[in-house]
This record gives sequence, C-alpha cells and structure tokens, in this order.
Amino acid sequence: MNPEPTTAETLRATLAGLLDGLPPKQAAAAVDRLIANYRGRTPTDAPVLRDRSDVAAYAAYRMPATFEAVRAALAGLVEAAPGWAPASHVDVGGGTGAATWAVDATWAGPRETLVLDWAEPALALGRELAADSGSGVLRGAEWRKAAIGTGLELPAADLVTVSYVLGELTAEARRAVVAGAARAGQAVVVVEPGTPEGYLRIREARDALIAAGFTVAAPCPHDGTCPIVVGEDWCHFSARVSRSSLHRQVKGGSLAYEDEKFGYVAAVRFPVAPAAARITRRPQIRKGLVLLDLCGPEAEGLTRATVSKRHGDTYKAARDAEWGDAWPPPAGD
Repeated sequence: MNPEPTTAETLRATLAGLLDGLPPKQAAAAVDRLIANYRGRTPTDAPVLRDRSDVAAYAAYRMPATFEAVRAALAGLVEAAPGWAPASHVDVGGGTGAATWAVDATWAGPRETLVLDWAEPALALGRELAADSGSGVLRGAEWRKAAIGTGLELPAADLVTVSYVLGELTAEARRAVVAGAARAGQAVVVVEPGTPEGYLRIREARDALIAAGFTVAAPCPHDGTCPIVVGEDWCHFSARVSRSSLHRQVKGGSLAYEDEKFGYVAAVRFPVAPAAARITRRPQIRKGLVLLDLCGPEAEGLTRATVSKRHGDTYKAARDAEWGDAWPPPAGD
C-alpha cells in the first residue's frame, strides 16, 4: 500500500501545471515584481496581487516557500504548547492560502478556517487549490475579501496568522493589523521575510503583542527586550524548500531545493513553556566540538556554547541540532 502523500507533497502536486498557458516571460516578470513587494520595500494601500497571472506566478513561485516558513514557525508554537490545538483559525492577508495549508499540516481537524485577503483573484485561486487538496478543513474554509489595514475587524479565533503581509502595508496599517490580531486571537503567529527590514517588523509586532498581554511562545526564550542591536544583526531562520520549475527558470541553477529565510513570533494568551534557549545561527561543527550561537534567558542574552565530545549525549545532540532548534533539546528527543 502506498503511503498517503504529505500536505507539502499534495501542495506541490496541486500547484503543478498552474502556469500552463502563461508565457514564461510574463510569469518571470510577475515574479520579479512580487519579490520586490514581499521583501517589503514598497508599502502600499492596494493589493499586490492584481490579476490571474500575478496570482498564478505567486502561487507557483512563493506558495511553497511561505508554506514551509509558516510551518516552521508553527512548529515553534507546538514545541512550547504541545497539548494545544486551534479549533478556529483566521488567516489575515492569506492570499492563496499558504499559511492555511501550513496550519492544516500542523494540527488535525476539525477546524473552522477563515482566509481574508483584499485580492479577489488570490482568493479565487485559493479556493480552487483547497478544493483539490483532499483536506476537509481546507475544502471547508471560507475565503472572504477584506481590506487589510486600519479598518480591519477580525472575528475571535483560537489562532490568527499574519504571514508575509506586514511588509506590504503602511506603518499605520501595519500597527492596526497586529492590534486587530491581538484583540481577536488566543494565539497569534506573525511571519515575515528573513531580512533586516522583516526583522524590524517582527520586533515591532512582538513588542505590540507583549504590550497587549501576550506571552511569547517562540522563538524567544523570554518576553524581555530583544538583545540584538538594531543595525548590527537580525533574528531570522531558514526552511528547506523544494524548487519548482519556475524557481529554476527565474533563478537558474540546478539544485532541487533552496533555503527560505524568514523571521517570526508566536505569542499566546495561555500558559506555555518557551525554549530555555534558541539556536540563532547554523551550528558550526568542528573536529570534536560544536559551536552553538544561542539566545537565552533575558539575563544572559546572546551567548555561544562550546559542546565537546566530553559532554557525551549532549555532544551527539549538538551535532544533530539545527538552526532554529530549542537548546537543550526537549527530553526524549
């Protein structure tokens, strides 16, 4: 018997052939413009995805990467609250639904799901993709047009996701969306590109959520001031993404994958157990030792741990550790 395909595999299969009939140059041009927008250099008060060709290019090129980044962020929330699962989810600026697919890959249903976006072409394609997903939660999701900005009103939900959205907004709209998510959600997860600008937006959202009474579940080990000096470094992580034919067409190269850099904050209104520390860079494996850059308790801030063979099982765990993991690993890992 063949194993059931994973959600990621189903998403890739559903996206296959999406660009059939769209001239390659048109798809590439749409992707170039969308990359500039998602990196947050053109804040606006209008939808970034304008028509079917934009949406098809976005979905084929960006949706797998957004899915993997959000899924990695949600894994941080699961790690801090392993017994919790959302019975309702609102995806703000959800577009074609990458974050909604990531939530479906993280927790089993049933679950009420609402996807809000201001681009009707994105919502229409999102509905089509969900209908082909094989998931009852995705097929049953509501896709609703809404202006993402200062006038946004959100229904109460266990989980609110805001992924790759804030960089498209003016500063006023950005603050309003985070405030709306804080009013509506028991858990809020914000994901942005892993750029210095994206980090600043995550940092701003983190501060706003803490001020609204939330506790940070991940990636931070505490609710204190971020120890990173702005302008000297930025907090971000990496998720492995299988490259589509459009990825290879636009970027060139022969690798079957690329690494999506992203930043995130997951904050909640219920008890959680954040990581004691978080690995903030790719571990450096040397002969007989591993160097781990860590963000730890507020009093410690940023530190580097040297783990050698004499540490026994801890050394083995360090060799297996990855950028973004909790440290030390949870018992039983």
